[in-house]
Amino acid sequence: MKKLKSIALGGVIAALYVALTVALAPLSYGPLQFRVSEALTLLPFCVAEAVPGLFVGCVIANFFGGYGLLDVVVGGLATLLAAWLTRRTPNLWFAALPPVLVNALFVGAMLHYMADVPFLLVCGEVGLGQAGVCYLLGVPLMKALLTRGIIKK
Repeated sequence: MKKLKSIALGGVIAALYVALTVALAPLSYGPLQFRVSEALTLLPFCVAEAVPGLFVGCVIANFFGGYGLLDVVVGGLATLLAAWLTRRTPNLWFAALPPVLVNALFVGAMLHYMADVPFLLVCGEVGLGQAGVCYLLGVPLMKALLTRGIIKK
């Protein structure tokens, strides 16, 4: 029963990620993005099921982004690595760093390759958007969930 609950929770997180990404599609894709669903990337700090949930959600969401299979693979693996690292961070403020840094580097490199945008520029754009989402939305979301007892560390 516990395994089934874990799978269900991961599925809910994946579905939330996809729904937020696709519903806000103009903001969610491209070199200059503010992917609101990335606020969920802080969930692994408290919820282990978020690691596979975010990976699956990102893979599915990236099928709708227009950058093809490379985005699906690179974006999915970047999210998996960032979630795994976030799970191992010591506090909430550090928990936001892996999604920012990993996505800036990996997604930035992929967009540099695919869209022929200067590497440092696109890494900076992705990183800034990611930092905005993680620190302005993700940290307050996690604090609210923790304060209200919805999730526990």
